[in-house]
Amino acid sequence: MKNTKQIERWSPWLLLVAVLLLWQIVCAGFEVSDFIFPSPWRIWTQFWEYKEIIAGHAWRTFWVTMAGFGLAIVVGVLMGFVIGSSRIAYAAIYPLMTAFNALPKAAFVPILVVWFGIGVGPAILTAFLISFFPIMVNIATGLATLEPELEDVLRVLGAKRWDVLMKIGLPRSMPYFFGSLKVAITLAFVGTTVSEMTAANEGIGYLLISAGSAMQMGLAFAGLMVVGAMAMLMYELFSVIEKHTTGWAHRGSQNQ
Repeated sequence: MKNTKQIERWSPWLLLVAVLLLWQIVCAGFEVSDFIFPSPWRIWTQFWEYKEIIAGHAWRTFWVTMAGFGLAIVVGVLMGFVIGSSRIAYAAIYPLMTAFNALPKAAFVPILVVWFGIGVGPAILTAFLISFFPIMVNIATGLATLEPELEDVLRVLGAKRWDVLMKIGLPRSMPYFFGSLKVAITLAFVGTTVSEMTAANEGIGYLLISAGSAMQMGLAFAGLMVVGAMAMLMYELFSVIEKHTTGWAHRGSQNQ
């Protein structure tokens, strides 16, 4: 069992190393041009060469993403609570939110630029628009799928609808909530980067456009890797918080 846990712990890193080695071998063996598809070594050298520039753009992307993501949490939780606590609200609002989520968020960027100008405003709002839906849906699902039998028993014991939602519904929704955070944070980084590519003069998205225009594909890939690393770190952070706050929902996995 101990060996299995060690393998599970190191398997992502082993897979990453294997992919990078294969990538490097293919690029070197077939003499792939760095302009077409840079090798991992080329990406690393350009990352190290421009590390200070990349760090500045990465910090801008990070805090803008966190701002939009924080707004998404507030709005998503509130709307999810409203939708999940009322059948009428669920029937009225949920279909409209589903239709809204189907709209390509990149199409909103030019509109946001007209409203708020080029800068952090469009990037924050794009990150918010693309990430609040998973949070809202999961909170609403956790509340709406509360077992009728359990609710009936609580009502018999004198609990009111508000008591059922706050003492049973919300704690039961926590695993759904943390699951949605892990999905939403990756989408938030996507939204910020897309907005920065068309409506900013800072950030990783802007760096990607600049590097592509200068034909520095290694630098562009380095920027992509940084975005992926930031998203992965935030994903792992939420996983750790989830494990320590909703352990009761993962008893089966802990006993393995």
